[in-house]
Amino acid sequence: MHKQNFKIILSFLLILSSSLIFSQKKFTIVLDAGHGGSDHGANRSYADIGRVAEKDVTLAVTLKVGAMLEKNRDFKVIYTRKIDEYPSLSDRTNLANRSKADLFVSIHCNSSQRPTAYGTETYVQGPNQNDENLEVAKRENDVIFLDEKDKQTFGSYNPSSPESLIALKLQQNKYLESSLLLGGLVEGNFVNKDKRFSRGVFQKNLHVLRMNAMPSVLIETGFINHPEESHYLASDKGQTEIAESIYNAIIDYKKAIDRKTGGSVSVKKPEPEKPAESPLKNDFRILLLSSPIKYNDGDPALKGLNYILPLKDNGLYKYYYGVTNMASVKDINLKTAKDAGFRNAYAVGFMPNQKLLTGYYTIEVYTGEKLNGNSFILQTLKDVERNKENGVFYYTYGKVFTLEDAVKLQKDLESKGIKNTIIQKVFK
Repeated sequence: MHKQNFKIILSFLLILSSSLIFSQKKFTIVLDAGHGGSDHGANRSYADIGRVAEKDVTLAVTLKVGAMLEKNRDFKVIYTRKIDEYPSLSDRTNLANRSKADLFVSIHCNSSQRPTAYGTETYVQGPNQNDENLEVAKRENDVIFLDEKDKQTFGSYNPSSPESLIALKLQQNKYLESSLLLGGLVEGNFVNKDKRFSRGVFQKNLHVLRMNAMPSVLIETGFINHPEESHYLASDKGQTEIAESIYNAIIDYKKAIDRKTGGSVSVKKPEPEKPAESPLKNDFRILLLSSPIKYNDGDPALKGLNYILPLKDNGLYKYYYGVTNMASVKDINLKTAKDAGFRNAYAVGFMPNQKLLTGYYTIEVYTGEKLNGNSFILQTLKDVERNKENGVFYYTYGKVFTLEDAVKLQKDLESKGIKNTIIQKVFK
């Protein structure tokens, strides 16, 4: 008799524990790959890699993030799209709201009229959209009255009552706080893990943020129109790094939320963090080419690369790309240069703030025919030196003894409207 009762109690406990395990709500996250189908989003064609389209990059990154999250049983992942199709903005937000998602992450690429714009951005709910977002929350909470069973369960909610309105407003503030938390984690990973430039976390009135009744972020992973960044966005390496940074941010966000609410989750990251990279003693620039010809910014000979430092040395113009004291970034810059077509490019080390033992640096502000006294350069600058070689006039300005000071002087001239100057090394 006792043995039979023990079996009954044991069976009951097993059923109860199993029901508790399976009834535990998973953390539901909606991943939204921006654009799709006939909507290509930002796009640009490059000679070496063809067209880079935002819709392709966002889908690739989204699927990578989702695959990482799906390995964790505490997460439920919902996609607004998994193929090249276009769900409307309303379809995306309605899916998230009807799924009662805990988090909405929309992944995009940026674009700008300025070809030099680059970096990542994350957007959260705009400061002027609280009222509209509140109406969404009221509607989505009102959905629970669709059937009698839910009406009995959630009968205490009244979308018209002052108490419920106050509760929803408090909820809206929590959405914004949570969104800002995730946005900061995402941008922090882009900077600290991927060594990229973050433009920051901003509030903006965007549909996919305004119409969601949950914490929501829209991540701009980089600029399609920026040559180096678009190559990174189109590469499997770049997409994987971006996905890992977003994934790790979501994991850390979930941990932070659990600490606040008293919940817990066992999370295993895909791989242990690598030790922090130590900076090198020298700064490294990538030498693209040496030529007797002076090329201005944007010249086709520079193959669309930005951050070029021209340096005139012994009558030759040397064009250096990028500068870093991190070995990993140096390797990336070298690969970017070679991918752009500079097959013989190589890294050159510069000792920071090293003074020239003989000679100095000056800025070549103009080459060509003789300037008249009313020219902008001569009117703007005093003590400009002029030399003539083989019928060509060379005008130079300033005298400094470190490359860093020369770069600073060059930027000062640019701010005055004197552009396309060259840093020249003079041996005397």
